[in-house]
Amino acid sequence: MDYGLILLTIGVSFILAVISAPLLIPLLRRMKFGQQIRVEGPQSHQKKAGTPTMGGVVIILAFTIAYLKFSVVNTDFYVLLVATLGFGLVGFLDDYIKIVFKRSLGLTPKQKLFGQLLFAGIITALLISEGHSTAIGIPGTDFAFDLGPWFYYPFIILMMLAISNAVNFTDGLDGLLSGVSGIAFGAYAIIAMQATSMVAAVCAAAMIGAVIGFLVFNAHPAKVFMGDTGSLGIGGAIAGIAIVTKSELLFLVIGGVFVIEMLSVVLQVISFKTRGKRIFKMSPIHHHFELSGWSEWRVVTTFWAVGLVLAVVGLYLNKGL
Repeated sequence: MDYGLILLTIGVSFILAVISAPLLIPLLRRMKFGQQIRVEGPQSHQKKAGTPTMGGVVIILAFTIAYLKFSVVNTDFYVLLVATLGFGLVGFLDDYIKIVFKRSLGLTPKQKLFGQLLFAGIITALLISEGHSTAIGIPGTDFAFDLGPWFYYPFIILMMLAISNAVNFTDGLDGLLSGVSGIAFGAYAIIAMQATSMVAAVCAAAMIGAVIGFLVFNAHPAKVFMGDTGSLGIGGAIAGIAIVTKSELLFLVIGGVFVIEMLSVVLQVISFKTRGKRIFKMSPIHHHFELSGWSEWRVVTTFWAVGLVLAVVGLYLNKGL
């Protein structure tokens, strides 16, 4: 495995993000592509209204250039490219409709689901064409079980939908998703190198540089938000890497923060609909801590720390330590 290439990919992607963000932010301002803040959200967020959004274009652009430059081309290359750009495109359309047509919900749930299923289907077809293994390993053990194509491929389609939406839920505070995803991609880069999957390692490296470069402008107080363009693109990339490196279940550990965020939303909805009571002051759970008196920066750094611990645990389970 060429470690120098991985570091070079991170560096180039980072520089591209740092250079392109200052060029894009004024353009977004002139086009009035400002963030709409939820009325029912924390009152401290109202001052963020109008902050340029759709900055995920920076992440996608920096990733794509670095990935195309340094990755070899094979079936996995196209799987990861479609996962990232395809889900990113769905997010872009969602952002565009929200901003240009002043529709707070963007794409309808059915439209968004259709887009995600479309690209998940393309990815599945690519995996079938290369004879992708349908076995799933249990993290921390040598045990694996073969689901067979009739169960494995529906499973990974659901996995892609779940991961992309879980990552999307995490994008709610300045720098939260940028930092947590950077840590997760770092862990997956190591896993990919151990699995001798250069394509997945380069993909993870290109994403590390892109999200950390974006974090320079997205850290509190954020000068730009990534929007669904960035969050869904990031989610697609993470799901794709987990599938390509055959670490599907390991995401539950490495992506533990995303899992917790999504579970908090699901539990909140179930509790309110069945009991008429809320479990959290607000979901996703990062808002619960905000409304409990934590500063935004404290919530973000705490979640980063949790993400780092879970990434280390994930590497240990993957026999990386």
